[in-house]
Amino acid sequence: MAQTLYFRLIVIALCSLSECIQHRYHYISRNMNWTEAQRYCRKTYTDLATVDNMNDMKQLMSQLNKNMKVWIGLYSKLKWSMGDPVTYTNWMKGQPKGQNKCYAFKTNGKWLEQACNERSKFICFNGDKGYVYETSNKMWRDAQIFCREHHTDLVTVRNQNESEQIQQIINNSQISVWIGLFSDSWEWSDKSDSTFRYWMSDNLVLMNQNLSWSDALSYCRLNHVDLVSVDSEEIQRRVSGLVQQASTPEVWLGLRHSCALGVWFWMNGQMVCYQNWVNSTVDKSCDTVRSGAVQSGGDQRWISLPQTELRNFICIKYEE
Repeated sequence: MAQTLYFRLIVIALCSLSECIQHRYHYISRNMNWTEAQRYCRKTYTDLATVDNMNDMKQLMSQLNKNMKVWIGLYSKLKWSMGDPVTYTNWMKGQPKGQNKCYAFKTNGKWLEQACNERSKFICFNGDKGYVYETSNKMWRDAQIFCREHHTDLVTVRNQNESEQIQQIINNSQISVWIGLFSDSWEWSDKSDSTFRYWMSDNLVLMNQNLSWSDALSYCRLNHVDLVSVDSEEIQRRVSGLVQQASTPEVWLGLRHSCALGVWFWMNGQMVCYQNWVNSTVDKSCDTVRSGAVQSGGDQRWISLPQTELRNFICIKYEE
């Protein structure tokens, strides 16, 4: 599904040729959309650029002029809310554009991307009872929660027959309805397991919703970029200013503990170098899965909490 994604910016393709120790990057000064750039790189070199670490990032940036925007091999993957693989698609002409992460169904059977915070009617799936058309207007995530609480989940459209059944249920050419299709977390075009991310210093937004850590992570990735990673004193200062307006005593960060490895890590793939814990001895118990939060009062130190606790959270927003 990523092969059909288009981005707003018409930018320049960047390719990588993998070697045993490091990547070799080749700058291509031709304007292409992401799919065209991927096709070109796979035909001419290896693939669009993968960035494994900060040394790769510095090498890549050394070939570019300041403020230049180029494609790399990072993209978000389409998934169904119920976990089904995306094997059937029926996009409207020019869709998807890659500007939003939630998707809707028009009554002609065609699909289109739609802002996740837009309110629309929606279709739930309810096991043996089939499809349920809900006529209340909700944002995508609220529709997902409603379907999971009252039925099974937002609907999956697996083939033309199911598409036609949904068309008959809606029976109105003037509307679009939410389906369970969304863009999930980011991965690399060459399918490498690199977890390195180096997002721009995007805006941060405090979400005054009380969610578990996992639900907060999903919300940020659906509606923005990710839960915030606090990897420097500068980011900590910005976070400290935000959390003073929180409605919970702590606020979720993109910080997670791995019991298997015995380490804390950020969801952007970075290890925890800069630290601001409440105590020198951090709670690493494995009786429950633990995630990191920042105190909203005092001197805004970090604290380890069970991930099922409900807290406000901070998302990284896309740069406008």
